[in-house]
Amino acid sequence: EVKSSVLVDLMYEDESAEENERSFYNALHEEQLPNNIEIKKLRVENVVYMNFKNDFSFKTGDQVLVLGEHQSTLNNNMPLRELMYIGRVLEQLIPIKDRYKKGQVHFPTPEFYTLYNGKDFMEKEKILKLSDAFETKSNDPMLELKVRVINSEAGHELLERCPIIREYSEFIEIIRKYQKKKDVEPYKHAIEECIEKGILADYLKRKGSEVVNMLTAEYDYETDIEVQRGEAYDEGREEGKLEEKKNLIKNLYEAKFTVAEISKLLKTKEDEVEKIINC
Repeated sequence: EVKSSVLVDLMYEDESAEENERSFYNALHEEQLPNNIEIKKLRVENVVYMNFKNDFSFKTGDQVLVLGEHQSTLNNNMPLRELMYIGRVLEQLIPIKDRYKKGQVHFPTPEFYTLYNGKDFMEKEKILKLSDAFETKSNDPMLELKVRVINSEAGHELLERCPIIREYSEFIEIIRKYQKKKDVEPYKHAIEECIEKGILADYLKRKGSEVVNMLTAEYDYETDIEVQRGEAYDEGREEGKLEEKKNLIKNLYEAKFTVAEISKLLKTKEDEVEKIINC
């Protein structure tokens, strides 16, 4: 969640978003998008999966529809999630009356991408297929959806072809450096270093304080832990999850967060936070 918020802003909310989306599209295609082709931003809201929202979506004229996701952990369920997303997007694009016409309704060709920048090993690029999740396998499934997963940590050529993704990846790496050093203000110091080195410099000069807020935004810990609890129970890791929460609380406290702020961020009672800090 933390790492995706800035990318969402760069690719959807910020004043440079359309330019960034055009750069992303051109980096992925041999034929460059003409400047007179309009880019229309789209957004998929409140898909029922951890209240997850699609990171960024846009269409190029009426030709191609790009759906993009960012992941810092490996997730083989991206084709399923993208299937949910594309249904929502098509609901926005195709009027209800058109869905009942006798003639075939045309819509932009969808493309699905996931940008991965986690630390677990993954090859430079791979394709995830929806049919891999089917209980009954078929050589010619009646429903298929493919997601192209790009590892931005593995020297992928996309980084050279798309400056905004390269600089975003460098920004995240610098944040990790300060976090590893247990810096008390990792985001602030990462932003200062990036501006000095010309990494996302214009963006960070304009929105530095907002970026810090995004990076420290409320993390829905309880929802996340509920989803993971089922897996942890089967694997006998419930105790580990509780320890993980305790460590998170202590790390936030060491990073100068107050008890009240930690309580709000993790949706945990203040007396429980204090108990963990003092134990």
